[in-house]
Amino acid sequence: MRAHDLVAPFPTVTLDLPVEQAARLLADQDLPGLIVLDERGRPFSILPGTQVLRLAVPRYCQDDPALARVIDEAHADTFLRALGERTVRDSLPGRPRELPVTDPDATLLEVAALMARTHSPVVAVVDGGELLGAITLQALMDRLVGT
Repeated sequence: MRAHDLVAPFPTVTLDLPVEQAARLLADQDLPGLIVLDERGRPFSILPGTQVLRLAVPRYCQDDPALARVIDEAHADTFLRALGERTVRDSLPGRPRELPVTDPDATLLEVAALMARTHSPVVAVVDGGELLGAITLQALMDRLVGT
């Protein structure tokens, strides 16, 4: 089995999209992350949902989980609005990391190794510079465990 057997269409975002819109896309489509495209329409990065959470959840709640317990659910939704005018570009890590991109002929083990190495729940599949779609962690695990 090869990457082309598991690749599926996948939503993309641009670097200048407000991160609040990216968060809504993640939630609305129940996605583990998004493929971020550069100005030429090529994969630039993967924006994991956990990175959006890192921006939305106050630092004091991340550092001390006991503080998170005292905030009621009615006020928790205000955190997303706290993202303000930040863009997807603003939410990406400062240091470039290995891009989780593979070609359609990659084996499932190669895709799994890439996901594990890059800590990415999404791998973009590119052929000749053209984005074909993505393989998600869920699709890969479903295939590997035979469900």
